Amino acid sequence: MAGKRQLAAKPGTRPGTFRPDNIEEYRVNADTGLLDFLLLAMPERKRTTVKDFLRHRQVMVNGNVSTRHDTPLATGDIVKVNTVREFQTFTHKRLRIVYEDDDIIVVDKGYGLLSMGTDKIKEGTAYSLLREYVKRKDPRNKLFIVHRLDRDTSGLMMFARNIAAKETMQHNWNNMVLERTYVAITEGAPEPPEGEIRSYLAENAAHEVYSTDNPDEGQLAVTRYRTVRSRGSFAMVELNLATGRKNQIRVHMKESGHPIVGDRRYGAGTSPIHRLCLHARTLRFVHPTTRRDMNFSSPLPAGFNRLVPEKPRN
Repeated sequence: MAGKRQLAAKPGTRPGTFRPDNIEEYRVNADTGLLDFLLLAMPERKRTTVKDFLRHRQVMVNGNVSTRHDTPLATGDIVKVNTVREFQTFTHKRLRIVYEDDDIIVVDKGYGLLSMGTDKIKEGTAYSLLREYVKRKDPRNKLFIVHRLDRDTSGLMMFARNIAAKETMQHNWNNMVLERTYVAITEGAPEPPEGEIRSYLAENAAHEVYSTDNPDEGQLAVTRYRTVRSRGSFAMVELNLATGRKNQIRVHMKESGHPIVGDRRYGAGTSPIHRLCLHARTLRFVHPTTRRDMNFSSPLPAGFNRLVPEKPRN
């Protein structure tokens, strides 16, 4: 009696010693279809092998995984084939990868997602989700937190993929970070409409941050602000951090008399879109390894523009 036929395992899933990715890259020099291109680009491989690459999500076109044989290709497109395993992709409704390389990952974090774990919550954080992602590529991969955003603040933040990148960024933070711009919706418009808020920040036993005049009690915090526009009871304010203290913007806006909309902890009386209206819009820094100028922007949440709409054009 014949035994059951053993089905071939998906590439990269066989037990044993971990095999690193082997990625072949090809540039398209004429308009064609994906399967036809791969058969010409990889003449040493059987047609069934090339089809398996597609079926097992091992083919990427211009950074996106493709499984369709008839995916159209244009001159100049870049096709990558991972001959070992499927390409690992990352999708999450509250976390989007904006950029990644061997040293860093820049993400756009949604409202309500913790940057890292707490004593009570370990999983489902930005850090744990990304750590799982990089370890799917290679169990030896590591991930390090460089800086954080509050759970209820959305926008751009960065992680390091090796200890050297982490230490370079953290030890030289004020020199490496060229710009960090936030946008907030405040209750009322600050007066004057542009200025600087400076104080020493400390934290009480309830983990609430507050300002003090005593430099021995707190750390210096400097926030520069500019009112972009105001409509009715709310204003859109752009903020730049000269320092990066915990809850710095939230405390400084409270003390200005114009707390951030939705920030009940720091004085807000309204929450019309049911979230803290603070968004990390711009992150610009020097790459820790290449020293390139890295500049990223994140679109404002739609609710911000609904609260403080632009004036209609005539």
